[in-house]
Order: sequence, then structure tokens, then C-alpha cells
Amino acid sequence: MEPRHTISVWVDNTPGVLSRVTGLFSGRGFNIESLCVAETLDPAVSRITIVSTGDEQITEQIIKQLHKLINVIKVVDLSEVEHVEREMVLVTVKAEDKSRAEVLRITDIFRCRVVDVSPHTYTLEITGNHEKIGAVLSLLKNHGILDEVRTGTLAIQRPKKD
Repeated sequence: MEPRHTISVWVDNTPGVLSRVTGLFSGRGFNIESLCVAETLDPAVSRITIVSTGDEQITEQIIKQLHKLINVIKVVDLSEVEHVEREMVLVTVKAEDKSRAEVLRITDIFRCRVVDVSPHTYTLEITGNHEKIGAVLSLLKNHGILDEVRTGTLAIQRPKKD
């Protein structure tokens, strides 16, 4: 399995920048698994968080190319530094009479939130890292996942220890 990379890219908050950044990936046949973009504390700057898997050499080449793009301020491969990652998933799962208690037990164990209830379903909010999300969804699959939507990964570098 190829290594997973979480790349954080600070860019000028202007039209067309996202297209140029993602174009570097598609132009090299490199798939983007997750993409999140939003303003930073400075509204003139946005941060793009990209998760991709691939060869180390290609990732290194893409990071070098990102540095050369106009409107790119800073690029960090967070996979190489201490960082915190989170993703949110909303999932609707079957919750028939016989399985309702088990679904709630899984929800409690993984500190998920029930955000909607119907007579036959629960909609859950799951927040955590990639591995936690996978573990919860794997358990819920046994009960019947009806729908799922994900935010994509957000990541931030941990402050350096003095």
C-alpha cells in the first residue's frame, strides 16, 4: 500500500488558485482522496488541505511544483511532522428494534453523536482521525449503512516543543 500524505497549502484567497493546485495532481495522474479549503485567520489567505496516497518521489515533485505556483505562499507535507487530523462523517444507519441498543452502544464507545432519529434509523455524527472513522463505519456496516457523507480531512501541525 502506498503511503498516505496530508499536504497543507497556504494560498492567496483569489479565483483560480484551487484549480491550479488540483491541476498539478491530476496532471501527474495522482488522485486526491480528500480536499478541504477555507479562509485562515487572514481573510486574504486560504488553506488547502489535501490527502493523497502515492509514491514518495511523486509527492516530493508535486510539493516542489506547488512552491513554484503563483499565489502559493507555503506548502507543508504534514505527514513528515507532528500533526493532528480530524474528519467528520454524517452516517444514517438502520436501527430496527433488535439493533437500536447495539447501534447506541457503538455510538457511545466511539463518542459519536446521534443528530437525528426516526422510527427505523439513526443519523450519527462521527468525528475523529482516519482510523477511528474506519473502525466505526466497519462496525456500523453490520447494521446497515443507508447513507454517508464526509467532510474530508482537516489537519494542523502541532506546535514545536521548546
